[in-house]
Amino acid sequence: MPILNRAAELQDEIAGWRRQIHQHPETMFAVEKTAAFVVEKLKEFGVDEVVTGIGRTGVVGLIKGRGPGRTIGLRADMDALPITETTGKPWASTVPGKMHACGHDGHTAMLLGAAKYLAETRNFAGNVAVIFQPAEEGGGGGKEMVKDGMMERFRIDEVYGMHNMPGMPVGEFGTRPGPIMAATDEFDITVKGRGGHAAQPHRTIDPIVIGAQLVTMLQTLVSRNTDPVASLVVSVTKFNAGFAHNVIPEEARLGGTVRTLAPALREEAETRIRQVCAGLASANGADISVTYQRNYPVVVNHEAETGHALAVASEIAGGSNVNGALDPLMGGEDFAYMLLARPGAFVFVGNGDTAGLHHPAYDFNDDAIPYGVSYWVKLAEARLAD
Repeated sequence: MPILNRAAELQDEIAGWRRQIHQHPETMFAVEKTAAFVVEKLKEFGVDEVVTGIGRTGVVGLIKGRGPGRTIGLRADMDALPITETTGKPWASTVPGKMHACGHDGHTAMLLGAAKYLAETRNFAGNVAVIFQPAEEGGGGGKEMVKDGMMERFRIDEVYGMHNMPGMPVGEFGTRPGPIMAATDEFDITVKGRGGHAAQPHRTIDPIVIGAQLVTMLQTLVSRNTDPVASLVVSVTKFNAGFAHNVIPEEARLGGTVRTLAPALREEAETRIRQVCAGLASANGADISVTYQRNYPVVVNHEAETGHALAVASEIAGGSNVNGALDPLMGGEDFAYMLLARPGAFVFVGNGDTAGLHHPAYDFNDDAIPYGVSYWVKLAEARLAD
């Protein structure tokens, strides 16, 4: 089945919502205006229940079908990023230093479009919970909504998420069963040595040299300590030390991220980072402290639910335009918490040849709207068939 005629008819209206949201980006949990817009639309559509304040600033709308049955959750994220936009589009961000550089404006608008259609037709038995989440970009809003009892309160049996993908042609979908996105951990390392005159390095314990050794040694976790067919990323993204040309400083500070797709490898990576730091400290007479923070877990698609998602995507886009064995991505996504709470699947929809995610020139492709809306509607109807 191709895209829904109604989804195509609604495209311009939904794009208008998307661009309005795009012009007024909000970050983390401070999405009050976006959430208010969502609430206004859901009530306008005649959604049966609209509940605010889930996970601090999240919104859940419940659409009741033609009879009793199960409940499935469809989730979109609402927050933007602390990036200055460079698109120059008429609907570009009006908020300095903030923009929708990941397409959450498009995700929210597409789910609103699906909610409008589902509230009009109600061609299903049971309930559809449309979930609008704050703070996906580092705040763990998905975790907060789950902790707030969302799954139990709305009796959600299955939950599904969707994200746009630049570089994937519009009209295509992709996902896979099992791990689809990585766990995202962060580390901060402080190397404390002994400062002194740069012309007398033998009287110091140089934290910059030790830090440089540390950067190199951390890369061996990938190249020499990990199975080549396993997925591990260790990236040092911060290195701060020193204040003058002729002074060896007292300390250096490093930080970065670790990405893994397997729990055992996640454990091993933290252990090895701590071992490397302890070894270098001992060898150089320095003190090295490590702060290691576990962030989002691996996004693991459930096999049966992934099959349902792929079947619906194939109906809409055609089997040749659906990749059911998409390579996992090493980016993170806090939809992982929802998949830990309930079975479900996370899919990608093509955004075409656009700038990449988190890039100041990125913009969501409105041509993807009919595909996203059709996917949500047909998934709900298929999973809640009479």
